[in-house]
Amino acid sequence: MSLLVLTAADVSRVIRNIGHDELTAMMGKVFADLSANRGIVAPHRTSVPTARHNALFMPSRLGDCTAMKVVSVPTSSNDSRGLPASTIVLDEDTGAVRAILNAASLTAIRTAAGSLLATKLVFRESTKPFRLAAFGAGKQIEAHVTLHLQAYPSIYAVDIFSRTVNSRVTDLISLLQSHHPSVSFQAFSSSDKEAMRRVRCSNIICCATSSTQPLITWADVSPSTHINLVGAYTPAMVEADESVVKRAGKIIVDSRDACGIEAGDLLQAGLVASDVVEIGALVSSGDNIQHSGIGGSDGVTIFKSVGVGVQDVAISKLVVERAEEMGLGTGIGSYNT
Repeated sequence: MSLLVLTAADVSRVIRNIGHDELTAMMGKVFADLSANRGIVAPHRTSVPTARHNALFMPSRLGDCTAMKVVSVPTSSNDSRGLPASTIVLDEDTGAVRAILNAASLTAIRTAAGSLLATKLVFRESTKPFRLAAFGAGKQIEAHVTLHLQAYPSIYAVDIFSRTVNSRVTDLISLLQSHHPSVSFQAFSSSDKEAMRRVRCSNIICCATSSTQPLITWADVSPSTHINLVGAYTPAMVEADESVVKRAGKIIVDSRDACGIEAGDLLQAGLVASDVVEIGALVSSGDNIQHSGIGGSDGVTIFKSVGVGVQDVAISKLVVERAEEMGLGTGIGSYNT
């Protein structure tokens, strides 16, 4: 058998043909299977420090597919080159590598799909959010903003906060504006106290940074706001102050086990497993997302995600299958000879 290699461009072409509804439905089934422990093998990630990165190795098995993602997280906060990542997908029959794909954008897409699933679950189906605040300026924020705008065309304003308003931020604004010309995009420094008042006007807040200091406090959050926290992935990292975490009406996590080890936002606030609910438990069917409105009329809700390997398995399998249908990628016929 040949090895299929999918470049970043190949992956992007596939993703452009997958709608947000299909992505959230897929993540709903993944999380439901994870919570019920159906066909899941998901050992904890292994971290290997290198000269300039922490290399994370995440093997997982979901149903009839086994894959492993390798992503390198820069140790310097000044490194703005993104997160290099690749995923290998095994052939179920031979055990050989079936495909290797560039996963740099897939990590952001699968994470954002999980966040959008949480947003859909906590908002009633009739809810029409108007404003979104985003913290960060990388691929994660690009994917979070893009999927939420696709799902909620009622959003007319997006404020993006970063430590400094540099070219990375303005480039992101330009990219998003080109795809969503009717939406108002503005960039602000997160240290600008006057600008931070705008956060309280937001219905949705998305944070995707590696900050070790809280980005938002309870004073920044208005009633009925939903917050997606996906950046902090170690006990030392935190994006929401403990006042936000402790006073939220409902805290949803991707995995109790993983968050109990890595979610700095929750650990620093002293939360334990019984204080949170897994998103998979809220999904009654993998194909039918129930809009529960669990946040209520005044309740603030939080979705905390540290990422689980089975998300990578699901989206990688989908991308490989669609790429083969579309005739994309490069086949290396002599790889196993």
